[in-house]
Amino acid sequence: MTQENRYRAYTLRNYKELPQIKNLSPEEIEAIEVVGRVLPFKANNYVVNELIDWNNIPDDPMFTLTFPRKEMLSPSHYNQVLKMLDMDTRDDVYKEKINKIRLKLNPNPAGQKQNVPTMTGDKLHGMQHKYRETVLFFPSQGQTCHAYCTFCFRWPQFSGMSDLKFAMKEADLLHKYLKRKKKVTDVLFTGGDPLTASAKALSSYIEPLLTEEFAHIRTIRIGSKALSYWPYRFLTDKDADNLIELFEKVNKAGKNLAYQAHFNHPKELSTKAVKLAIERIQNTGAQIRTQSPLLRKINNHPDIWAEMWKKQVDLGCIPYYMFVARDTGSKAFFEVPLDKAWDIFRKAYSSVSGIARTVRGPSMSAFPGKVIITGVTEMKGEKVFVLKFLQCRNPKLVGIPFFAKHDPKATWLDQLKPAFGESEFFYEKENLLGKKVEEDVLWE
Repeated sequence: MTQENRYRAYTLRNYKELPQIKNLSPEEIEAIEVVGRVLPFKANNYVVNELIDWNNIPDDPMFTLTFPRKEMLSPSHYNQVLKMLDMDTRDDVYKEKINKIRLKLNPNPAGQKQNVPTMTGDKLHGMQHKYRETVLFFPSQGQTCHAYCTFCFRWPQFSGMSDLKFAMKEADLLHKYLKRKKKVTDVLFTGGDPLTASAKALSSYIEPLLTEEFAHIRTIRIGSKALSYWPYRFLTDKDADNLIELFEKVNKAGKNLAYQAHFNHPKELSTKAVKLAIERIQNTGAQIRTQSPLLRKINNHPDIWAEMWKKQVDLGCIPYYMFVARDTGSKAFFEVPLDKAWDIFRKAYSSVSGIARTVRGPSMSAFPGKVIITGVTEMKGEKVFVLKFLQCRNPKLVGIPFFAKHDPKATWLDQLKPAFGESEFFYEKENLLGKKVEEDVLWE
């Protein structure tokens, strides 16, 4: 294994050891110190050496994806943290004030805490069960990432605030829960990044699901940024072969393995390592589906998305989702108005062949469900957004079109108002979402 293939992380503790630090201005270094105290910062030698163009700082998209920038905090929050650092504030006071800032950044968007299921009266804090067919599981061994995305909606997982974290190490609780839930067909391993866990740890969760006892589980999903930020996880890491063998076992058991790959920019698809890693995963029988939020300063142009989808198809991947950046953390820095998001999606979608039009978007993973914008049009003399659920807490509401007043400034569902003089959206009427989804009130 070469030195370049050995993982090395850079965090607030050691980022000044980077040779490229000389490319940063004093103001940019200050921003890393300040913003990194609130929103987690972590990069690695692959991202730093292979993906970032250090001659294009601070505008390089991969730099912005991983390194904190001043505008990622509001001026008032930024100045509060800077003042505390300048005054060398006592640790207990500093921690309390930082956490107060974090709590103002909507750390658990879309009602994630309400997605935690119960079993025999106990909450299963390492799981989420929002949609009938799919359970999300957060293995405790995978609650970090190879590098942190500055837009990440799961940033509280890495903030050290334990009451904001989803994690579980008890494999038997996952399996007991799934035995009871025969309508669940998909289990999504997520994080953090579950592929920061060892292959052995992942096997303890996944291999029991391959038995006849779990015949209702048809698909194992793995949501991971490893292909983008550390493709050596599949090539030269010490248990890379064991991980590939685990993927093969899923396929041989007659289950689907869906690797949910996070690619935010075409640059992440350009290296030899990522191409080899993609090929190795596909050789196990797994499908790679790709997704990303739409991000200002990163990919907010249709040409970038069209290039990304074309490259993904060339590499045998399936374009899957364009998301709207969630309303949390540094969203104000990255957000794109919904009107503009639809325009970018439409133009990119119309410029690729049908084989790439498997992608869906722009999609908001909001409290009631995954809401997709299907158009902007004129109806009854009113300009409106045309929306529908791709997924919903109440599955009976999936696919039903509904309409919102056109608002050129809106960036999230809760900023929209019903069209045509209605006082509320159809799913809000008579509590159609239900109050106790986690108890299967709507799913039985």
